[in-house]
Amino acid sequence: MSENVKAFYEQFAADAAKMKQQVPDAISGFGMLFSKVMKDGAITLLEKEFVAVGIAVAIQCAPCIKLHVKKCLEAGASRQQVLDAASVAVMMAGGPAYTHMPEVIDALDACGA
Repeated sequence: MSENVKAFYEQFAADAAKMKQQVPDAISGFGMLFSKVMKDGAITLLEKEFVAVGIAVAIQCAPCIKLHVKKCLEAGASRQQVLDAASVAVMMAGGPAYTHMPEVIDALDACGA
């Protein structure tokens, strides 16, 4: 399954390049918001990525889960920290979030965590 996640990362990079060409204003606007928010502030980037993973699990967004698990790891998270953050989402959102925990585990595996 982690091979599918690796393929997702590659495809998303290609898709992002297409989006930059075809909808540059939307990408630029979102990119600006992302860069302003997703940096150390009152809470660290790592803490913000934990929030993002939790929200991704809670709202059942598989692409968001994959992207923010990877970003958590890049920000210095351990596998267990990511799983703990995702577990809070399951506690808050119940069964539908629970069914997305394999997405978290697959992304961690694909990233070698």
